[in-house]
Amino acid sequence: MRVGILGAGKIAAVMADTLNRMEGAECAAIGARDWNRAKQFAGQFGIPAAYGSYEELASDPALDLIYIATPHSHHGQHMKLCLSHGKNVLCEKAFTATAKEAEEVLTLAKEKRLLVAEAIWTRYMPSRSLIGEVMESGILGEITSLTANLGYAIRDVERMREPGLAGGALLDLGVYPINFALMAFGNEIENVASTAAFLDTGVDASDSITLTWKDGRMAVLHANMCAQTDRRGMIFGDKAYMEVQNINNCEAIRIYEQPKKGQTGHRLLREISIPKQITGYEYEILACKKALQEGKLECEEMPHAETLRVMRLMDQIRECWKKE
Repeated sequence: MRVGILGAGKIAAVMADTLNRMEGAECAAIGARDWNRAKQFAGQFGIPAAYGSYEELASDPALDLIYIATPHSHHGQHMKLCLSHGKNVLCEKAFTATAKEAEEVLTLAKEKRLLVAEAIWTRYMPSRSLIGEVMESGILGEITSLTANLGYAIRDVERMREPGLAGGALLDLGVYPINFALMAFGNEIENVASTAAFLDTGVDASDSITLTWKDGRMAVLHANMCAQTDRRGMIFGDKAYMEVQNINNCEAIRIYEQPKKGQTGHRLLREISIPKQITGYEYEILACKKALQEGKLECEEMPHAETLRVMRLMDQIRECWKKE
């Protein structure tokens, strides 16, 4: 499968490196807003074709898939460009800036009969099924709640600070705790509550989100672009609890027994190692390749309905902030 990369920033570099180390997929072209930058990127990663505009990249007839690695503010525009040129698309999270924009993109993809997938890598990683197996095993007992957080000290990064680039903690960081919660507890959310703190530019710097499901289960989530957090996900049952080390790219899964009466400390019952990976990006590429081989327009790991659900939930969270 021949993949083109739209955008030549840091995340694009990770994808180029990933593709260079994969079998069955290759980085065949890079497109940037400036030809010199595209040429430099191509030279760094040994990419055969470099384009000084996104239009030229989208017009390359040899590409099977285009990976979009631009700021959130431009995802919708760039996906539409690629789709209008007959290209299948894998777009970085968050899929778009708003749910309305996501709906427009997916409608166009359906009309064009082309694959569109959201590159929220945690949906594709093996750790997803490993976490699910623990929950289904019964070892945790009755599961009632979870917590998850993600934070990095990146408030000085332009794409994070600027409203014009759809900056803020929610779209870039909060999307991970949200996906963690939905993967664990499903979609029957009954109530959404959220509050946020803001930078002087007007974007959200840190978010607190509480989701309640119809069956009473609850998720308490946090995103922060002003500080490094421990990035942990915790799933709590009445017999034991599970710790997911780093919800952004799972490093380990540990199950601890609830202490019995008179005991102190929490006994480690089990630790699950995570399979070695190239970078973690390879799983979404493999999912796209499989979907294309099977003639599908979406990846089963992150179907369009789930992409829309997450985007609508984030719209709802932002509505909560307006009421503060």
